[in-house]
Amino acid sequence: MKRPLIPTLLISCLFIVFQSRAQAPLSNIDETKVPAYTLPDVLKMQNGKTVKNSSEWEKTQRPYIYNLYQTIQFGRYPLQQIPIRFEVMKTNQTLDGLATRKQIRIYLHPTDNKIYTDVLLYLPSKLKKPVPVFIGYNFSGNHTLQADSEILLSQGWVTARAKGVVDNKATDLSRGTDTAQWQLKEILSHGYALATAYYGDLEADHVDGWKTGIRTTLKDELKIQPEEWGAMGAWAYGLSRIYDYLEKDKAIDAKKIALIGHSRLGKAALWAAASDRRFALIVSNESGEGGAALSKRWYGETVKIINGKFPHWFSVNYKTYGDNVGNLPIDAHMLLSLMAPRPLYVASAEGDTNSDPKGEFLSARAASRVYALYGKKGIEVDELPALHQPVGDVIRYHIRAGKHDVTLYDWQQYLAFADRQWK
Repeated sequence: MKRPLIPTLLISCLFIVFQSRAQAPLSNIDETKVPAYTLPDVLKMQNGKTVKNSSEWEKTQRPYIYNLYQTIQFGRYPLQQIPIRFEVMKTNQTLDGLATRKQIRIYLHPTDNKIYTDVLLYLPSKLKKPVPVFIGYNFSGNHTLQADSEILLSQGWVTARAKGVVDNKATDLSRGTDTAQWQLKEILSHGYALATAYYGDLEADHVDGWKTGIRTTLKDELKIQPEEWGAMGAWAYGLSRIYDYLEKDKAIDAKKIALIGHSRLGKAALWAAASDRRFALIVSNESGEGGAALSKRWYGETVKIINGKFPHWFSVNYKTYGDNVGNLPIDAHMLLSLMAPRPLYVASAEGDTNSDPKGEFLSARAASRVYALYGKKGIEVDELPALHQPVGDVIRYHIRAGKHDVTLYDWQQYLAFADRQWK
């Protein structure tokens, strides 16, 4: 008996359709395949009018955009003020006398001493006056900055990918494994201090990290439930608590506190600076998707990919745009605009296609419209600059050769940028 031809053809066609959908690429790194896209107008208000000056921006548009980010991407940012305490654990000379190193424990709970983050602070020796400082999280613990047993070993969960980690715990073998990303001698000899902390002190970076992180341990004090914000918000909150300490340290110039973040920690830094305007200068180093890179530009990591790999980072609402990025009411240029009018540096690496260097550049250029409201120049060129040719003014951008990393070249640009703004 012959089988009916039409059902067979129908099944075959359906199989081909489903197979092609299943094999459709989730990401793209071919510039010729980037489709057309439309960015939300950062200056278009809800009433359809265009923001004309910084007063309108501050009063109406900035709060509106900030609330969009709370609702869609990062979740609520805690506004409740709670008492925190500081304890200097150790102070000593280091780096052949170039620096004074302080280790400060910040107790984040009014009474529970088990909830804390440890800050590692390097100050130039022989201070004549308070100095500017860069704040930035590290990925695997303070002890990774120097191979020195005097630095407290991080006690929390650490990713197994980090060097010298056993059963997700740091060991002495991990000391000094991340020195290259923190160009201590360059920073200190330039007259700047550096403050760092392990981001995992606030929340371990895995899907169940919220259970033991501050989203749970401080939920009553902060009056915010764990599901109302993501890990990015918790990490951003911690950066502000580090600021709380530094502005009280007499060795620090409290008007010159800069914030730097690399990769995922660049996203957290941008959200911290959007939420806490005390940070006077911001550096996004290859923060990529969810940070400085445009989401609507189909290149590199996407909203769907990042939420699939790291479901704990952002708000639940952000996940709903994975297959519908065209309808996303926000994009990265709007996040960068929340830095205005403060100096902002956005940096990319040629080999870091995942972070979409061109998308980061275009985002910074688009945010320049908001800086113009304050009479500040941002990025005025239209094309991605050549390697190692920084462009821009109060918003500045560079792309360098190499991979996803923080290098000596990067630090040299950031220090020169801070010099131009502050010295």
